Amino acid sequence: MVEFSKVNLKDIKDEDDDEEEEEPGEEIESAPPLKVGEEREIKSPFGCLKKKLLKRGLNWESPQFGDEVTIHYVGSLLDGMKSVSGDKDRPFTFRLGHGQVITGLDYGIITMRKGEKALFTLPPEVGYGEAGTDGVPPDSIIQFEVELTSWITVVDICRDGGIIKKIMEKGEQVGPPSDLDEVCVNYKVTLVDDTVVAKTPEEGVEFYVKDGHFCPALPKAIKTMQRGEKVNLIVQPQYAFGDVGKESVEEFPPVPPNSVLNISMELYAIKHVIDVTGDMKVKKKILKEGEGVLTANEGASVTIRYIAKLEDGNVFERKGFDGGQPLEFITDEEEVIIGLDRAATTMKKGECAILTISSEYGFGSSEVKRDLSIIPSSSTVVYEVEMLDFIREKAPWEMSNLERIEAAVRKKEEGNQLFRTGKYHRAGKKYEKAAEYVSEDGAFTDDDQKLVKSLRLSCWLNGAACNLKLNDFQEVIKLCSKVLDVESCNVKALYRRVQAYMEVGELHLAELDIKKALEVDPLNREVKLIQKNLKKLLAESNRRDSKLYSAMFSRMSNDASNAVKRLKAAD
Repeated sequence: MVEFSKVNLKDIKDEDDDEEEEEPGEEIESAPPLKVGEEREIKSPFGCLKKKLLKRGLNWESPQFGDEVTIHYVGSLLDGMKSVSGDKDRPFTFRLGHGQVITGLDYGIITMRKGEKALFTLPPEVGYGEAGTDGVPPDSIIQFEVELTSWITVVDICRDGGIIKKIMEKGEQVGPPSDLDEVCVNYKVTLVDDTVVAKTPEEGVEFYVKDGHFCPALPKAIKTMQRGEKVNLIVQPQYAFGDVGKESVEEFPPVPPNSVLNISMELYAIKHVIDVTGDMKVKKKILKEGEGVLTANEGASVTIRYIAKLEDGNVFERKGFDGGQPLEFITDEEEVIIGLDRAATTMKKGECAILTISSEYGFGSSEVKRDLSIIPSSSTVVYEVEMLDFIREKAPWEMSNLERIEAAVRKKEEGNQLFRTGKYHRAGKKYEKAAEYVSEDGAFTDDDQKLVKSLRLSCWLNGAACNLKLNDFQEVIKLCSKVLDVESCNVKALYRRVQAYMEVGELHLAELDIKKALEVDPLNREVKLIQKNLKKLLAESNRRDSKLYSAMFSRMSNDASNAVKRLKAAD
Protein backbone atom coordinates (compact mmCIF):
# COMPACT_ATOMS: atom_id res chain seq x y z
CA MET A 1 0.00 0.00 0.00
CA VAL A 2 1.42 3.40 -0.90
CA GLU A 3 1.04 6.68 0.95
CA PHE A 4 -0.07 9.95 -0.62
CA SER A 5 2.52 11.49 -2.92
CA LYS A 6 3.46 15.07 -2.02
CA VAL A 7 2.79 17.44 -4.87
CA ASN A 8 4.01 20.95 -5.58
CA LEU A 9 1.01 23.30 -5.43
CA LYS A 10 2.90 26.53 -5.95
CA ASP A 11 0.71 27.30 -8.96
CA ILE A 12 -2.52 27.06 -6.98
CA LYS A 13 -4.03 30.52 -6.49
CA ASP A 14 -4.35 31.85 -2.98
CA GLU A 15 -7.88 31.54 -1.64
CA ASP A 16 -8.00 35.30 -1.12
CA ASP A 17 -7.04 36.12 -4.74
CA ASP A 18 -9.69 38.59 -5.91
CA GLU A 19 -8.83 37.95 -9.54
CA GLU A 20 -9.80 34.28 -9.44
CA GLU A 21 -12.64 33.92 -11.93
CA GLU A 22 -14.24 30.87 -10.42
CA GLU A 23 -14.19 29.48 -6.90
CA PRO A 24 -12.68 25.99 -6.66
CA GLY A 25 -15.11 23.31 -5.58
CA GLU A 26 -18.50 22.42 -6.95
CA GLU A 27 -19.05 23.51 -10.52
CA ILE A 28 -22.15 25.61 -9.94
CA GLU A 29 -22.14 27.57 -6.70
CA SER A 30 -25.92 28.02 -6.75
CA ALA A 31 -26.59 24.34 -7.56
CA PRO A 32 -28.69 22.41 -5.01
CA PRO A 33 -26.79 20.30 -2.46
CA LEU A 34 -25.85 16.79 -3.53
CA LYS A 35 -28.20 14.03 -2.47
CA VAL A 36 -26.81 10.81 -1.07
CA GLY A 37 -25.84 8.62 -4.02
CA GLU A 38 -25.72 11.56 -6.45
CA GLU A 39 -22.53 12.39 -8.36
CA ARG A 40 -21.33 15.76 -9.63
CA GLU A 41 -18.29 17.15 -11.47
CA ILE A 42 -15.93 19.52 -9.61
CA LYS A 43 -13.62 21.92 -11.40
CA SER A 44 -10.07 22.78 -10.39
CA PRO A 45 -7.38 24.82 -12.21
CA PHE A 46 -5.69 21.53 -13.14
CA GLY A 47 -8.66 19.52 -14.38
CA CYS A 48 -12.00 18.09 -13.30
CA LEU A 49 -12.80 15.41 -10.76
CA LYS A 50 -16.05 13.75 -9.71
CA LYS A 51 -17.65 13.63 -6.29
CA LYS A 52 -20.29 11.13 -5.18
CA LEU A 53 -21.97 11.79 -1.84
CA LEU A 54 -22.07 8.72 0.42
CA LYS A 55 -23.12 10.38 3.71
CA ARG A 56 -24.31 13.92 4.49
CA GLY A 57 -22.23 16.14 6.76
CA LEU A 58 -23.20 18.59 9.47
CA ASN A 59 -24.08 22.28 8.94
CA TRP A 60 -22.88 24.24 5.90
CA GLU A 61 -19.27 25.09 6.69
CA SER A 62 -16.37 23.71 4.68
CA PRO A 63 -12.58 23.90 5.19
CA GLN A 64 -10.41 26.23 3.11
CA PHE A 65 -6.88 26.07 1.77
CA GLY A 66 -4.48 26.49 4.69
CA ASP A 67 -6.77 24.71 7.18
CA GLU A 68 -5.59 21.64 9.03
CA VAL A 69 -7.98 18.75 8.29
CA THR A 70 -8.31 15.27 9.74
CA ILE A 71 -9.75 12.54 7.50
CA HIS A 72 -10.25 8.80 7.25
CA TYR A 73 -9.61 7.61 3.70
CA VAL A 74 -8.80 4.71 1.44
CA GLY A 75 -7.71 4.90 -2.21
CA SER A 76 -8.07 2.33 -4.93
CA LEU A 77 -7.79 1.91 -8.66
CA LEU A 78 -10.96 2.40 -10.68
CA ASP A 79 -11.69 -1.33 -10.82
CA GLY A 80 -11.67 -1.38 -7.01
CA MET A 81 -9.51 -4.46 -6.99
CA LYS A 82 -6.35 -2.87 -5.60
CA SER A 83 -5.98 -0.57 -2.64
CA VAL A 84 -3.40 2.10 -3.35
CA SER A 85 -3.28 4.17 -0.16
CA GLY A 86 -4.92 5.03 3.13
CA ASP A 87 -6.42 3.23 6.08
CA LYS A 88 -10.07 3.67 7.05
CA ASP A 89 -9.28 2.98 10.70
CA ARG A 90 -6.38 5.41 11.06
CA PRO A 91 -6.93 9.19 10.87
CA PHE A 92 -4.65 11.32 8.70
CA THR A 93 -4.04 15.02 9.47
CA PHE A 94 -2.57 17.52 6.99
CA ARG A 95 -2.86 21.11 5.73
CA LEU A 96 -4.93 21.73 2.64
CA GLY A 97 -3.13 23.31 -0.31
CA HIS A 98 0.37 22.65 1.02
CA GLY A 99 1.34 19.80 -1.32
CA GLN A 100 0.87 17.10 1.30
CA VAL A 101 -1.67 15.16 -0.81
CA ILE A 102 -2.40 14.89 -4.52
CA THR A 103 -4.09 17.92 -6.07
CA GLY A 104 -7.49 16.34 -6.69
CA LEU A 105 -7.96 15.48 -3.03
CA ASP A 106 -7.21 19.06 -1.95
CA TYR A 107 -9.91 20.36 -4.29
CA GLY A 108 -12.36 17.64 -3.32
CA ILE A 109 -12.02 18.06 0.44
CA ILE A 110 -12.74 21.81 0.33
CA THR A 111 -16.27 20.91 -0.86
CA MET A 112 -16.94 18.68 2.18
CA ARG A 113 -18.62 19.34 5.49
CA LYS A 114 -17.80 17.95 8.91
CA GLY A 115 -18.81 14.29 9.17
CA GLU A 116 -19.41 14.00 5.42
CA LYS A 117 -18.31 10.90 3.50
CA ALA A 118 -17.73 11.04 -0.24
CA LEU A 119 -16.20 9.07 -3.11
CA PHE A 120 -13.87 11.08 -5.36
CA THR A 121 -12.89 9.90 -8.83
CA LEU A 122 -9.65 11.51 -9.97
CA PRO A 123 -8.33 11.45 -13.54
CA PRO A 124 -4.52 11.43 -14.00
CA GLU A 125 -4.19 15.22 -14.36
CA VAL A 126 -5.36 15.69 -10.73
CA GLY A 127 -4.06 12.32 -9.54
CA TYR A 128 -0.71 10.66 -10.08
CA GLY A 129 -0.29 11.89 -13.67
CA GLU A 130 1.54 10.29 -16.57
CA ALA A 131 4.29 8.87 -14.37
CA GLY A 132 2.09 7.11 -11.80
CA THR A 133 3.69 5.99 -8.54
CA ASP A 134 4.40 2.80 -6.63
CA GLY A 135 1.33 0.61 -7.05
CA VAL A 136 -0.37 3.07 -9.42
CA PRO A 137 0.24 2.57 -13.16
CA PRO A 138 0.79 5.66 -15.41
CA ASP A 139 -2.30 7.61 -16.48
CA SER A 140 -4.49 5.76 -13.97
CA ILE A 141 -7.92 6.91 -12.83
CA ILE A 142 -8.14 6.44 -9.08
CA GLN A 143 -10.86 6.67 -6.47
CA PHE A 144 -10.70 7.85 -2.87
CA GLU A 145 -13.35 7.22 -0.26
CA VAL A 146 -12.94 10.07 2.25
CA GLU A 147 -14.61 10.92 5.55
CA LEU A 148 -13.93 14.43 6.89
CA THR A 149 -13.90 14.06 10.66
CA SER A 150 -12.78 17.56 11.65
CA TRP A 151 -10.64 20.54 10.77
CA ILE A 152 -8.89 23.44 12.40
CA THR A 153 -8.99 26.83 10.73
CA VAL A 154 -5.46 28.09 10.23
CA VAL A 155 -4.82 31.83 9.67
CA ASP A 156 -1.55 33.47 8.64
CA ILE A 157 -2.22 36.70 10.55
CA CYS A 158 0.50 38.90 9.02
CA ARG A 159 0.60 36.98 5.72
CA ASP A 160 4.32 36.36 6.13
CA GLY A 161 4.28 33.17 8.21
CA GLY A 162 5.30 35.14 11.31
CA ILE A 163 2.13 34.47 13.34
CA ILE A 164 0.16 31.33 12.51
CA LYS A 165 -3.17 31.05 14.33
CA LYS A 166 -4.97 27.73 14.71
CA ILE A 167 -8.57 28.16 15.86
CA MET A 168 -9.19 25.35 18.35
CA GLU A 169 -12.66 26.54 19.37
CA LYS A 170 -14.73 29.22 17.67
CA GLY A 171 -16.02 32.16 19.66
CA GLU A 172 -19.31 34.00 19.81
CA GLN A 173 -20.35 36.58 17.22
CA VAL A 174 -18.80 39.35 19.34
CA GLY A 175 -15.63 41.01 18.13
CA PRO A 176 -12.99 41.28 17.00
CA PRO A 177 -11.70 43.99 19.34
CA SER A 178 -10.21 47.26 18.08
CA ASP A 179 -7.12 49.11 19.30
CA LEU A 180 -9.16 51.14 21.80
CA ASP A 181 -10.90 48.15 23.40
CA GLU A 182 -10.05 46.55 26.73
CA VAL A 183 -9.74 42.76 26.65
CA CYS A 184 -9.36 39.96 29.16
CA VAL A 185 -7.30 36.97 27.99
CA ASN A 186 -5.95 33.77 29.45
CA TYR A 187 -2.77 32.37 27.91
CA LYS A 188 0.21 30.05 28.34
CA VAL A 189 3.46 30.52 26.44
CA THR A 190 5.94 27.69 25.79
CA LEU A 191 9.16 27.22 23.85
CA VAL A 192 9.44 24.47 21.23
CA ASP A 193 10.77 22.12 23.97
CA ASP A 194 7.57 22.76 26.01
CA THR A 195 9.30 24.95 28.60
CA VAL A 196 6.68 27.30 30.05
CA VAL A 197 7.98 30.90 29.91
CA ALA A 198 4.77 32.80 30.75
CA LYS A 199 1.30 32.03 32.07
CA THR A 200 -1.63 34.14 33.25
CA PRO A 201 -3.72 33.44 36.35
CA GLU A 202 -6.83 31.36 35.68
CA GLU A 203 -9.01 34.51 35.63
CA GLY A 204 -6.79 36.00 32.91
CA VAL A 205 -5.32 39.49 32.56
CA GLU A 206 -6.93 42.73 31.39
CA PHE A 207 -5.27 45.32 29.15
CA TYR A 208 -6.06 47.76 26.37
CA VAL A 209 -5.20 46.37 22.95
CA LYS A 210 -3.39 49.57 21.91
CA ASP A 211 -1.08 49.27 24.94
CA GLY A 212 0.15 45.83 23.86
CA HIS A 213 1.02 42.95 26.16
CA PHE A 214 3.83 40.40 26.58
CA CYS A 215 5.07 40.36 22.95
CA PRO A 216 4.09 42.08 19.65
CA ALA A 217 2.25 38.97 18.40
CA LEU A 218 -0.34 39.01 21.17
CA PRO A 219 -2.30 42.20 20.28
CA LYS A 220 -2.03 41.39 16.56
CA ALA A 221 -3.64 37.99 17.16
CA ILE A 222 -6.25 39.35 19.57
CA LYS A 223 -7.48 41.80 16.91
CA THR A 224 -8.50 38.76 14.78
CA MET A 225 -10.41 36.96 17.56
CA GLN A 226 -13.96 36.82 18.82
CA ARG A 227 -15.11 36.56 22.41
CA GLY A 228 -14.74 33.00 23.71
CA GLU A 229 -12.40 31.97 20.88
CA LYS A 230 -9.55 29.60 21.77
CA VAL A 231 -6.41 29.53 19.63
CA ASN A 232 -2.93 28.12 19.37
CA LEU A 233 -0.33 30.54 18.00
CA ILE A 234 3.03 29.70 16.46
CA VAL A 235 5.06 32.90 16.71
CA GLN A 236 8.35 33.43 14.88
CA PRO A 237 11.11 35.46 16.60
CA GLN A 238 10.41 38.73 14.73
CA TYR A 239 6.97 38.88 16.41
CA ALA A 240 8.26 37.56 19.74
CA PHE A 241 11.51 38.82 21.27
CA GLY A 242 13.83 38.73 18.24
CA ASP A 243 17.56 38.25 18.68
CA VAL A 244 17.47 39.89 22.13
CA GLY A 245 15.27 37.44 24.01
CA LYS A 246 13.54 38.18 27.30
CA GLU A 247 14.82 38.09 30.85
CA SER A 248 13.29 35.78 33.45
CA VAL A 249 10.26 37.14 35.29
CA GLU A 250 9.22 35.79 38.71
CA GLU A 251 9.16 31.97 38.54
CA PHE A 252 9.39 31.82 34.73
CA PRO A 253 12.72 31.18 32.93
CA PRO A 254 14.12 33.59 30.31
CA VAL A 255 13.22 33.45 26.61
CA PRO A 256 16.44 32.77 24.65
CA PRO A 257 17.25 34.92 21.59
CA ASN A 258 15.60 33.91 18.28
CA SER A 259 13.05 31.68 20.03
CA VAL A 260 9.86 30.43 18.37
CA LEU A 261 6.94 30.64 20.80
CA ASN A 262 3.82 28.50 21.10
CA ILE A 263 0.96 30.39 22.72
CA SER A 264 -2.36 28.84 23.72
CA MET A 265 -4.86 31.62 24.39
CA GLU A 266 -8.53 32.25 25.07
CA LEU A 267 -10.24 35.64 24.69
CA TYR A 268 -12.44 35.83 27.78
CA ALA A 269 -14.03 39.25 27.34
CA ILE A 270 -14.11 42.40 25.23
CA LYS A 271 -15.06 45.79 26.63
CA HIS A 272 -15.58 47.98 23.60
CA VAL A 273 -14.25 51.54 23.90
CA ILE A 274 -15.87 54.24 21.75
CA ASP A 275 -14.28 57.58 20.88
CA VAL A 276 -17.48 59.61 21.36
CA THR A 277 -16.21 63.00 20.19
CA GLY A 278 -13.63 61.89 17.62
CA ASP A 279 -10.72 63.54 19.46
CA MET A 280 -10.25 60.98 22.28
CA LYS A 281 -11.48 63.49 24.86
CA VAL A 282 -14.71 61.62 25.64
CA LYS A 283 -14.26 57.85 25.73
CA LYS A 284 -16.97 55.32 26.50
CA LYS A 285 -16.05 51.83 27.71
CA ILE A 286 -19.06 49.52 27.47
CA LEU A 287 -19.40 47.28 30.52
CA LYS A 288 -22.78 45.82 29.58
CA GLU A 289 -24.41 45.91 26.17
CA GLY A 290 -27.86 47.46 26.00
CA GLU A 291 -31.05 46.21 24.41
CA GLY A 292 -31.84 46.31 20.70
CA VAL A 293 -30.19 48.66 18.22
CA LEU A 294 -31.73 52.07 18.98
CA THR A 295 -29.86 54.70 20.95
CA ALA A 296 -31.04 57.97 22.43
CA ASN A 297 -30.91 60.75 19.83
CA GLU A 298 -30.52 64.52 20.02
CA GLY A 299 -33.61 65.93 21.74
CA ALA A 300 -34.39 62.63 23.49
CA SER A 301 -35.70 62.56 27.07
CA VAL A 302 -33.28 60.27 28.92
CA THR A 303 -33.17 58.78 32.40
CA ILE A 304 -29.81 57.69 33.76
CA ARG A 305 -28.16 56.84 37.03
CA TYR A 306 -24.48 57.35 37.66
CA ILE A 307 -21.58 57.67 40.04
CA ALA A 308 -19.22 60.50 39.09
CA LYS A 309 -15.59 60.53 40.23
CA LEU A 310 -12.32 62.30 39.78
CA GLU A 311 -9.46 60.29 38.28
CA ASP A 312 -8.16 59.53 41.79
CA GLY A 313 -11.47 57.81 42.63
CA ASN A 314 -12.89 60.62 44.77
CA VAL A 315 -16.70 60.57 44.26
CA PHE A 316 -18.23 64.01 43.71
CA GLU A 317 -21.80 63.08 42.70
CA ARG A 318 -24.29 60.19 42.78
CA LYS A 319 -27.65 60.00 41.06
CA GLY A 320 -30.10 57.09 41.27
CA PHE A 321 -28.28 55.05 43.94
CA ASP A 322 -29.04 54.38 47.62
CA GLY A 323 -32.64 55.51 47.22
CA GLY A 324 -31.74 58.68 45.36
CA GLN A 325 -33.60 59.81 42.26
CA PRO A 326 -32.06 59.14 38.85
CA LEU A 327 -31.26 62.06 36.58
CA GLU A 328 -33.70 63.00 33.83
CA PHE A 329 -32.68 65.44 31.11
CA ILE A 330 -33.17 66.26 27.44
CA THR A 331 -30.12 65.74 25.25
CA ASP A 332 -28.57 68.62 23.30
CA GLU A 333 -30.08 71.21 25.66
CA GLU A 334 -27.00 71.94 27.81
CA GLU A 335 -28.72 70.48 30.88
CA VAL A 336 -25.61 68.42 31.73
CA ILE A 337 -21.91 68.68 30.82
CA ILE A 338 -21.23 68.27 27.10
CA GLY A 339 -19.33 64.98 27.45
CA LEU A 340 -22.16 63.28 29.36
CA ASP A 341 -24.72 64.73 26.93
CA ARG A 342 -22.85 63.48 23.84
CA ALA A 343 -22.21 60.05 25.35
CA ALA A 344 -25.89 59.62 26.30
CA THR A 345 -26.86 59.87 22.62
CA THR A 346 -24.73 56.78 21.89
CA MET A 347 -26.25 54.55 24.57
CA LYS A 348 -28.90 51.85 24.32
CA LYS A 349 -31.50 51.14 26.97
CA GLY A 350 -29.95 49.05 29.76
CA GLU A 351 -26.39 49.79 28.66
CA CYS A 352 -23.77 50.31 31.35
CA ALA A 353 -20.58 52.18 30.56
CA ILE A 354 -17.64 54.06 32.01
CA LEU A 355 -17.17 57.54 30.54
CA THR A 356 -13.82 59.30 30.74
CA ILE A 357 -14.41 63.01 30.05
CA SER A 358 -11.65 65.59 29.66
CA SER A 359 -12.12 69.09 31.08
CA GLU A 360 -12.95 70.58 27.63
CA TYR A 361 -16.14 68.49 27.62
CA GLY A 362 -16.54 68.50 31.40
CA PHE A 363 -16.38 71.34 33.90
CA GLY A 364 -13.76 73.43 32.11
CA SER A 365 -10.97 75.44 33.70
CA SER A 366 -12.94 76.61 36.74
CA GLU A 367 -13.22 74.97 40.15
CA VAL A 368 -16.75 73.62 40.62
CA LYS A 369 -18.56 72.53 43.79
CA ARG A 370 -20.80 69.46 43.45
CA ASP A 371 -22.90 67.46 45.90
CA LEU A 372 -20.13 65.41 47.51
CA SER A 373 -16.89 67.12 46.60
CA ILE A 374 -15.16 70.00 44.83
CA ILE A 375 -13.93 69.43 41.27
CA PRO A 376 -10.54 71.12 40.77
CA SER A 377 -10.03 73.22 37.65
CA SER A 378 -9.21 71.44 34.37
CA SER A 379 -10.09 68.01 35.83
CA THR A 380 -10.76 64.87 33.84
CA VAL A 381 -13.84 63.18 35.30
CA VAL A 382 -15.10 59.60 35.20
CA TYR A 383 -18.79 58.63 35.12
CA GLU A 384 -20.11 55.11 35.71
CA VAL A 385 -23.44 55.38 33.87
CA GLU A 386 -26.46 53.17 33.30
CA MET A 387 -29.05 54.18 30.71
CA LEU A 388 -32.32 53.35 32.47
CA ASP A 389 -34.68 54.61 29.78
CA PHE A 390 -35.11 57.13 27.00
CA ILE A 391 -37.84 58.47 24.75
CA ARG A 392 -36.44 59.40 21.36
CA GLU A 393 -37.44 62.67 19.76
CA LYS A 394 -39.78 61.92 16.89
CA ALA A 395 -38.27 61.95 13.43
CA PRO A 396 -40.08 64.05 10.79
CA TRP A 397 -41.39 60.97 8.98
CA GLU A 398 -43.09 59.83 12.21
CA MET A 399 -45.14 63.05 12.47
CA SER A 400 -48.31 64.37 10.94
CA ASN A 401 -48.10 67.54 8.82
CA LEU A 402 -49.42 69.64 11.70
CA GLU A 403 -46.89 68.14 14.12
CA ARG A 404 -44.06 68.85 11.66
CA ILE A 405 -45.06 72.50 11.30
CA GLU A 406 -45.46 72.93 15.07
CA ALA A 407 -42.07 71.29 15.69
CA ALA A 408 -40.42 73.55 13.08
CA VAL A 409 -41.89 76.69 14.68
CA ARG A 410 -40.76 75.51 18.13
CA LYS A 411 -37.21 74.67 17.00
CA LYS A 412 -36.90 77.97 15.15
CA GLU A 413 -37.92 79.91 18.27
CA GLU A 414 -35.42 77.91 20.37
CA GLY A 415 -32.79 78.85 17.79
CA ASN A 416 -33.75 82.51 18.05
CA GLN A 417 -33.31 82.46 21.83
CA LEU A 418 -29.91 80.80 21.53
CA PHE A 419 -28.81 83.30 18.87
CA ARG A 420 -29.74 86.21 21.11
CA THR A 421 -27.50 84.78 23.87
CA GLY A 422 -24.56 84.28 21.50
CA LYS A 423 -24.81 80.46 21.31
CA TYR A 424 -24.47 80.42 17.55
CA HIS A 425 -23.43 76.80 17.08
CA ARG A 426 -26.41 75.41 18.98
CA ALA A 427 -28.71 77.97 17.36
CA GLY A 428 -27.56 76.81 13.93
CA LYS A 429 -28.38 73.20 14.80
CA LYS A 430 -31.89 74.26 15.88
CA TYR A 431 -32.48 76.06 12.57
CA GLU A 432 -31.17 73.06 10.65
CA LYS A 433 -33.52 70.74 12.54
CA ALA A 434 -36.47 73.11 12.00
CA ALA A 435 -35.80 73.16 8.24
CA GLU A 436 -35.75 69.33 8.20
CA TYR A 437 -39.25 69.22 9.69
CA VAL A 438 -40.63 71.29 6.80
CA SER A 439 -38.40 69.91 4.05
CA GLU A 440 -39.70 69.57 0.52
CA ASP A 441 -40.19 65.81 0.85
CA GLY A 442 -43.15 66.42 3.18
CA ALA A 443 -46.62 65.88 1.70
CA PHE A 444 -48.00 69.24 2.78
CA THR A 445 -51.35 70.52 1.56
CA ASP A 446 -51.67 73.54 -0.70
CA ASP A 447 -52.95 75.57 2.25
CA ASP A 448 -49.81 74.71 4.25
CA GLN A 449 -47.29 75.28 1.46
CA LYS A 450 -46.99 79.06 1.91
CA LEU A 451 -46.26 78.76 5.64
CA VAL A 452 -43.92 75.81 5.11
CA LYS A 453 -41.94 77.65 2.44
CA SER A 454 -41.63 80.75 4.63
CA LEU A 455 -40.41 78.66 7.58
CA ARG A 456 -37.87 76.81 5.47
CA LEU A 457 -36.40 79.99 3.96
CA SER A 458 -36.21 81.84 7.27
CA CYS A 459 -34.43 78.86 8.90
CA TRP A 460 -31.85 78.77 6.09
CA LEU A 461 -31.31 82.53 6.39
CA ASN A 462 -31.00 82.36 10.17
CA GLY A 463 -28.59 79.44 9.82
CA ALA A 464 -26.50 81.57 7.44
CA ALA A 465 -26.43 84.33 10.07
CA CYS A 466 -25.13 81.81 12.65
CA ASN A 467 -22.39 80.63 10.31
CA LEU A 468 -21.32 84.21 9.60
CA LYS A 469 -20.74 84.57 13.33
CA LEU A 470 -18.84 81.25 13.36
CA ASN A 471 -16.73 82.25 10.31
CA ASP A 472 -17.95 79.21 8.37
CA PHE A 473 -18.30 81.16 5.14
CA GLN A 474 -18.69 78.18 2.80
CA GLU A 475 -21.74 77.07 4.79
CA VAL A 476 -23.11 80.62 4.53
CA ILE A 477 -22.75 80.48 0.74
CA LYS A 478 -24.43 77.07 0.66
CA LEU A 479 -27.44 78.13 2.75
CA CYS A 480 -27.96 81.46 0.95
CA SER A 481 -27.73 79.67 -2.40
CA LYS A 482 -30.52 77.32 -1.27
CA VAL A 483 -32.69 80.35 -0.51
CA LEU A 484 -31.86 81.95 -3.88
CA ASP A 485 -32.73 78.74 -5.71
CA VAL A 486 -36.26 79.26 -4.39
CA GLU A 487 -36.38 83.08 -4.36
CA SER A 488 -33.78 84.47 -6.76
CA CYS A 489 -34.38 88.08 -5.64
CA ASN A 490 -34.20 87.55 -1.87
CA VAL A 491 -32.16 90.60 -0.79
CA LYS A 492 -31.28 89.21 2.64
CA ALA A 493 -29.81 86.03 1.07
CA LEU A 494 -27.91 88.09 -1.52
CA TYR A 495 -26.55 90.40 1.20
CA ARG A 496 -25.32 87.53 3.42
CA ARG A 497 -23.81 85.70 0.48
CA VAL A 498 -21.96 88.93 -0.47
CA GLN A 499 -20.48 89.02 3.05
CA ALA A 500 -19.29 85.41 2.72
CA TYR A 501 -17.93 85.93 -0.82
CA MET A 502 -15.90 88.94 0.37
CA GLU A 503 -14.42 86.92 3.25
CA VAL A 504 -13.27 84.10 0.93
CA GLY A 505 -11.93 86.50 -1.70
CA GLU A 506 -14.61 85.90 -4.36
CA LEU A 507 -14.92 89.64 -5.01
CA HIS A 508 -16.36 89.46 -8.53
CA LEU A 509 -19.12 87.06 -7.39
CA ALA A 510 -19.85 89.47 -4.54
CA GLU A 511 -20.08 92.32 -7.07
CA LEU A 512 -22.69 90.39 -9.08
CA ASP A 513 -24.81 89.75 -5.98
CA ILE A 514 -24.66 93.43 -4.94
CA LYS A 515 -25.75 94.49 -8.40
CA LYS A 516 -28.73 92.15 -8.25
CA ALA A 517 -29.68 93.24 -4.71
CA LEU A 518 -29.68 96.91 -5.70
CA GLU A 519 -31.82 96.17 -8.73
CA VAL A 520 -34.41 94.73 -6.34
CA ASP A 521 -34.00 97.32 -3.57
CA PRO A 522 -32.04 100.39 -4.80
CA LEU A 523 -32.36 102.23 -1.48
CA ASN A 524 -31.17 99.43 0.82
CA ARG A 525 -28.67 101.14 3.16
CA GLU A 526 -26.88 97.95 4.24
CA VAL A 527 -26.31 96.84 0.65
CA LYS A 528 -25.02 100.30 -0.32
CA LEU A 529 -22.64 100.33 2.64
CA ILE A 530 -21.20 96.92 1.82
CA GLN A 531 -20.91 98.03 -1.83
CA LYS A 532 -18.53 100.81 -0.69
CA ASN A 533 -16.42 98.29 1.22
CA LEU A 534 -16.36 96.01 -1.79
CA LYS A 535 -15.18 98.86 -4.06
CA LYS A 536 -12.25 99.46 -1.70
CA LEU A 537 -11.35 95.77 -1.72
CA LEU A 538 -11.56 95.62 -5.52
CA ALA A 539 -9.32 98.70 -5.82
CA GLU A 540 -6.74 97.16 -3.46
CA SER A 541 -6.93 93.89 -5.39
CA ASN A 542 -6.39 95.70 -8.69
CA ARG A 543 -3.36 97.58 -7.29
CA ARG A 544 -1.82 94.32 -6.06
CA ASP A 545 -2.43 92.68 -9.43
CA SER A 546 -0.93 95.69 -11.21
CA LYS A 547 2.24 95.52 -9.08
CA LEU A 548 2.47 91.77 -9.60
CA TYR A 549 2.18 91.97 -13.38
CA SER A 550 4.50 94.99 -13.54
CA ALA A 551 7.19 93.07 -11.65
CA MET A 552 6.61 90.04 -13.83
CA PHE A 553 6.95 91.97 -17.10
CA SER A 554 10.00 93.81 -15.75
CA ARG A 555 11.75 90.50 -15.02
CA MET A 556 10.80 89.19 -18.46
CA SER A 557 12.19 92.37 -20.09
CA ASN A 558 15.43 92.13 -18.13
CA ASP A 559 15.78 88.44 -19.01
CA ALA A 560 15.28 89.25 -22.72
CA SER A 561 17.82 92.10 -22.59
CA ASN A 562 20.40 89.91 -20.88
CA ALA A 563 19.85 87.19 -23.48
CA VAL A 564 20.49 89.68 -26.33
CA LYS A 565 23.69 90.86 -24.62
CA ARG A 566 24.94 87.28 -24.25
CA LEU A 567 24.26 86.61 -27.93
CA LYS A 568 26.18 89.74 -28.98
CA ALA A 569 29.06 88.76 -26.72
CA ALA A 570 29.12 85.30 -28.31
CA ASP A 571 29.40 86.89 -31.80
